[in-house]
Amino acid sequence: MAVTTGLSLALFLSAFLLFAANAREYQGQPGQYGETGTRLTQAQQCRIQRLTGSQPSQRIESEGGFTELWDENEEQFQCAGVAPMRNVLRRNSLSLPNFHPMPRLVYIERGRGLISIIFPGCAETFQTQSQTFQAGRDPWEESGQGRRSDQHQKVHRIRQGDVVAIPAGAAHWCFNDGEEELVAISINDLNHQSNQLDQNFRAFYLAGGVQESEKKRTQIGLRKQSTLKFQNIFRSFDRELMAEAFNIPTEIVSKMQEEQSERGLIVNVREGMSMIRPDEEEEEEFEKQQGCSRPYNPWRRRGNGLEENVCTMKYRANMDTRRRADIFSRQAGKINHVNGQKLPILQYMDMSATKGTLYPNAMMSPHWAVNGHCVVYVQSGDAQVQVVDHTGQQVMNDRVNQGEMFVVPQYFASTLRAGENGFEWVVLRTSSQPMNSQLAGYTSVIRAMPVEVLTNAYQISPNEAQRLKMNRGGESLLLSPQRRSF
Repeated sequence: MAVTTGLSLALFLSAFLLFAANAREYQGQPGQYGETGTRLTQAQQCRIQRLTGSQPSQRIESEGGFTELWDENEEQFQCAGVAPMRNVLRRNSLSLPNFHPMPRLVYIERGRGLISIIFPGCAETFQTQSQTFQAGRDPWEESGQGRRSDQHQKVHRIRQGDVVAIPAGAAHWCFNDGEEELVAISINDLNHQSNQLDQNFRAFYLAGGVQESEKKRTQIGLRKQSTLKFQNIFRSFDRELMAEAFNIPTEIVSKMQEEQSERGLIVNVREGMSMIRPDEEEEEEFEKQQGCSRPYNPWRRRGNGLEENVCTMKYRANMDTRRRADIFSRQAGKINHVNGQKLPILQYMDMSATKGTLYPNAMMSPHWAVNGHCVVYVQSGDAQVQVVDHTGQQVMNDRVNQGEMFVVPQYFASTLRAGENGFEWVVLRTSSQPMNSQLAGYTSVIRAMPVEVLTNAYQISPNEAQRLKMNRGGESLLLSPQRRSF
């Protein structure tokens, strides 16, 4: 009897543990609209008292450019669970290879360049038999042993207006081969399920690093912590061990580990760079064909999933083309979306982007985001922004200007009106399938309500309720300027 009872108890415990494990796995998978089972600590909960346009709090100078970081501990960024940053690469400079434990969504504000996002397990499909690209030099270099050969993973062209998706754990580098600075705005999603470390932003560099001066050693809090986040991971490995791992002389390992923190995270390329990449027209045609293929499904088990779903997928999409605008108004402006449908990798990252342009004095309909936070970056112009929380309190009523960033938390109602010079902005979102619910306009919740509901809710006449519903005609999210002031 005792044996039977013990066996039953063991089976019960085994079943319970299996159920708990399956439940935990299920919570981490994307849901119907791309949501993931992220974890919110008390420090990350959105107890917003005040929202305002924010500038970077730290600047890291490098040989070939600089990196600016917004304060990830700022209340609004903690609420959204993101760490914003801006990288500026000067002409003919290289952002050194690195990876990070959370997904990063990048918007190319200005310039052009080359980027490679390297996934483990993908083949080095670009070899010297393909077309060779070089910035400023002959594609082939002659040496004492003949022509140099190479093979590597795919290199992508990026340009102004591009959105680039960098998954967690993928090593990447970027080279500015253009004639002007390359400026990239990014957010790192600290709350994503792939990041199981903590809520501090960190990046693992394979070269370079930040010099820690005496002044920086005396700093406390965020700045000291941020300075120490960017260091070459090779420098602390045993030299002999690395030489054996790579099967190379220890002298080469010494150069890999050499302290070059004075060069920083972005370095000048002194002798030009050559790499194998397809013709740009061929690349665009290939990506267009990939975009027409079956939707990306990270849980697909059939066939060679790695080959089909990771190694050949698109990582970028452009938001600057007018003909691809999702919303266009001749009187108000235009909006371009890049979501999980246009760029399937975003379904896995659970992120998306929107670029908007408002003509002078036009406005966005008051609305709220249904399924994600909105991190807003002002690219040009200015606008008056108002945000209201669930208590009916105004948490933001400010004019935002070029270069500033602010957060509109999920479900907080917001609106904005462009200034006399218009307004251009980019929204980086924590949802791959963002949905907005509007308060005014053709597709608004107010217009969808019966007149009787409005008359009783606001104690107005039926005629006034009808005007409330219909006075914006066929306009929707973008509203043309009216005679009334803001």
